[in-house]
Amino acid sequence: MSKKIKILTVVGARPQIIKAAAISRAISRKFPEFLEEAILHTGQHYDQNMSNIFFEELEIPLPLFNLYVGSESHGKQLAEMITGIEKALLDYTPDMVLLYGDTNSTLAGAMAAAKINIPIAQIEAGLRSFNKSMPEEINRIMTDHVSTLLFSPTVKGIENLVKEGFKKDAAAPFNTDNPKVYHCGDVMYDNSLYFSDRAEKETDILEKHGLKKEKFILATVHRNNNTDDKERLNAIFSALNDISTKKDCQIFLPLHPRTSKLLAQNLKPELFKLISENKKFIIAPPASYLEMIALEKNCSLVMTDSGGLQKEAYYFNKPCIIMRPETEWVELVECGCALIADADHDKITKAFAFFENQKELKFPQLYGDGKAAEFICNEIKKFFSER
Repeated sequence: MSKKIKILTVVGARPQIIKAAAISRAISRKFPEFLEEAILHTGQHYDQNMSNIFFEELEIPLPLFNLYVGSESHGKQLAEMITGIEKALLDYTPDMVLLYGDTNSTLAGAMAAAKINIPIAQIEAGLRSFNKSMPEEINRIMTDHVSTLLFSPTVKGIENLVKEGFKKDAAAPFNTDNPKVYHCGDVMYDNSLYFSDRAEKETDILEKHGLKKEKFILATVHRNNNTDDKERLNAIFSALNDISTKKDCQIFLPLHPRTSKLLAQNLKPELFKLISENKKFIIAPPASYLEMIALEKNCSLVMTDSGGLQKEAYYFNKPCIIMRPETEWVELVECGCALIADADHDKITKAFAFFENQKELKFPQLYGDGKAAEFICNEIKKFFSER
């Protein structure tokens, strides 16, 4: 191989920055003579604690391009991202674009790259919630269908792609019309293993908030359909408050900036007052990635509407209550380590009661061997060497 393969990695939201750390680490440590990476940050998440700090904490190269798009309507945000990404592609001339997950940044990167025929490698390909009212589901499907290399973290993801017409055993040469599908394991698992010890040593979030190991619940709420819908938001927070008071249980909620703004606005005044006065219901600023790892390792249970946190709970053998009507990580529910409770007060409290009495959960290895990023980099190298 006469020259390095130039990769442009597109990120825009906190989970993508975390996932990118695994690939960036693999490139710098195992493939520096073959792969060259530049990062484009769309600025979809622009809060300091939700974005910039992650580049420093996770040892990721600073972005070569930053679009500073910020929070806009879907149409305006996508338009600004596509315009900025297309310019970056023409300036940087990468050999491949690397995309993560299911955000508007993912879709914008896919549309910009596909239109000018730059091959796309999609990480987390094949994930489906089978609910197209979720913007993320539309983003996943559209991105997968214009990608050349599709890396699925799970067997279910491969099955979903096959059902949509992808060939499991496609033969080279690979392109958008003849993509290659891989079962690779999960880069988030790579990161959880890598940063686990460091999280314990370098953070003091447990001590800072008086949290005792295995004695608190970690909760997160951030999805638009939960935060913007008053009925759903009230159901979730009413259940959380009831669990903390009736079960005498500490709940720790690092609050997404978007949710923080909406609590006073969308919660019933009496519920907002109860939560504000409840000393066992700790609402804190957003946690860094290492702090989240420490919280996940030491909590007794996770309650979330986040896709990534569902998996991270599993990595650390913690049961999870999913506060959404469905999940793309169906294997967590199938093995009995997670329950779907939606934004339903009774279902959430019943799910808590179930896990409170369930002591023999099993956590089979579902997400690879912790070397997904190395596998992905090696396959990208092979793709270009065989062209």
